[in-house]
Amino acid sequence: MITSVLVANRGEIAVRVFRTARALGLATVAVHSDPDADALHVREADAAVRLPGAAPADTYLRGDLVVEAALAAGADAVHPGYGFLSENAGFARAVLAAGLVWIGPPPEAIEAMASKTRAKELMRAAGVPLLDPVDPAAAGAADLPLLLKAAAGGGGRGMRVVRDLHELKDGLDAAAAEARSAFGDGEVFAEPYVERGRHVEVQVLADGHGTVWALGTRDCSLQRRHQKVIEEAPAPGLPDALRTALHEAAVAAARAVSYRGAGTVEFLVTADGRPYFLEMNTRLQVEHPVTEAVFGLDLVALQIRVAEGAALPPEPPEPAGHAVEARLYAEDPAQDWRPQTGTLGTFHIPAPPAVLPPAVPPAPAVVRVDAGYADGDAVGVHYDPMLAKVIAYAPTRAEAVRALVRALSAARIHGVATNRELLVRSLTHPEFTAARPDTGFYERHLGALTEPAPDAGRAASLAAAAAALAAAAPAADAPLAARLGGWRNVRSAPQSRSYLVAGADTAGADTPYEVRYLPSRSGPPQLVDHPGVRVLAAEPHRVVLEADGIRRVFHVKQKSNNGGAAEAEEVYVDTAPTPARPAPNAHTLTPVPRFTDHRDRALPGSLLAPMPGTVVRIAEGLAPGSTVTAGQPLLWLEAMKMEHRIVSPASGTLTALHAGLGHQVEFGALLAVVQEEPQS
Repeated sequence: MITSVLVANRGEIAVRVFRTARALGLATVAVHSDPDADALHVREADAAVRLPGAAPADTYLRGDLVVEAALAAGADAVHPGYGFLSENAGFARAVLAAGLVWIGPPPEAIEAMASKTRAKELMRAAGVPLLDPVDPAAAGAADLPLLLKAAAGGGGRGMRVVRDLHELKDGLDAAAAEARSAFGDGEVFAEPYVERGRHVEVQVLADGHGTVWALGTRDCSLQRRHQKVIEEAPAPGLPDALRTALHEAAVAAARAVSYRGAGTVEFLVTADGRPYFLEMNTRLQVEHPVTEAVFGLDLVALQIRVAEGAALPPEPPEPAGHAVEARLYAEDPAQDWRPQTGTLGTFHIPAPPAVLPPAVPPAPAVVRVDAGYADGDAVGVHYDPMLAKVIAYAPTRAEAVRALVRALSAARIHGVATNRELLVRSLTHPEFTAARPDTGFYERHLGALTEPAPDAGRAASLAAAAAALAAAAPAADAPLAARLGGWRNVRSAPQSRSYLVAGADTAGADTPYEVRYLPSRSGPPQLVDHPGVRVLAAEPHRVVLEADGIRRVFHVKQKSNNGGAAEAEEVYVDTAPTPARPAPNAHTLTPVPRFTDHRDRALPGSLLAPMPGTVVRIAEGLAPGSTVTAGQPLLWLEAMKMEHRIVSPASGTLTALHAGLGHQVEFGALLAVVQEEPQS
């Protein structure tokens, strides 16, 4: 029997496993890198062991250090979570060799499925349908488009779509470099890229006594950079015959490698309904909560029981209802999914306390939040930018989607930009609501989904008004003289405050707003130059406006410089969504005058780091004096497990190169300078 479990991971999955471990009466042990010393998963554990360093290769990917940590802390079992070492057969063997219980599949099963190329050979022998591989060296125009994939690992890393043969070599090099960085293995293979296919997978759970469960399907077709964004169970719109065929193929795959524990068999389903095996993930998936919801199971608890040798019942429970999950990332989808860093001044997603599994049937819907961060936590550059998963479960798909939209729209997230509005717009897009998802969704619709709303200017104007009124309002606990001298000290001229509102115009640019108001002897002030808007109440953290005949409550939070009471550094304004604007109504404002932007101080042609990160590649032969062309990739930064290209802003000559391979750079750091060639 297991008494104490170490989770060889971080973030939300570590917190998730700890939650079940506590419910089972188990002691919990965390491991952490130096940047994660005060992370939520560390705070949630009974004990924690430091892994010195910051980079994953020095910390969470050091299996030897993790095993030593488990032994030192007195843990008798290791749960790998997902990512990092979760699909590393050598690590599983090291855990077992140390006399610890491995809460995962046998090392031999991991090894059989670890390489996608070897796994496909195994599945071909088992009669599972496959896409024919393509030899990149012999690929021709008729083979396009191609999908390049890392043979080891997953999560969208080491994947590239190639639509032009001239891009093939660079694509192979980039995919191999990313795979080597993420998984320590640069092997890459190619296969046909299926346009408008669906990513459908089957959750399997097997014990050591010959029972294998197929726990329904999930659709994970909405993806960015080949990483899932929205998942749901069951996969909608599948014919019964296809669903049965997928279940049977998944069970056959598990039996072919004598599988034990939780795993997922992934398929690509073409537009005409033909399924092809993609890979088997020999671990718990990020999206496992949607399966837990519809089957009323706790998959982590079942993993632990199977690891202890328990037998599963012959058949799984019957599924009921529908569940949808959205991954909340710290990233800007409109800026090529650029990762965002900062401190979460507020991080609140309205949901009842998590229940594992959720009550069945829900009445009328259950919202669950699996988060890796909390108020005050810093989001850094070293790891995946996912902040949380938000899951909604209801009797029908439409009700589950509606509950998820409501929870996301009503969330308050301050200090870090996220993909929240994209999630809401995706969930309410006609293609998604009609249950017609496919992997090309964002390729077709990203531009429209990231456009500012038509009423963006009006919404920003109201947010600025609320910020100004809140800043001028006397606090309830202020001295009597200050309160009497607030609204009642009437001046002859209007008072004003100015703000820069992030992404406020229809082009998504930051926009300045001046707010003018007249104090009143009989109540709150009234706005000047805001036709159709009446102030009903104004307090430092809450302002009530009547706009166009509709009463709206605005919640205001100020982030002060150095935490003091001086002028705010940033102001966050949230208000509830409306029928006319179902997307989140949240604004970040900077009081004017603001700090000078680093770009205002840069010389023409300067290439500045768009985010903190590590320089992992420099274009071959690049040096001061090199001739470069507009759009040519010069440097590659790695941040949050993704590579980002830094391209030349113009054609000309590289006059300075300040970045070096392996350098850690901060946001706004000068990387290089290009002198633009004179225009003829």
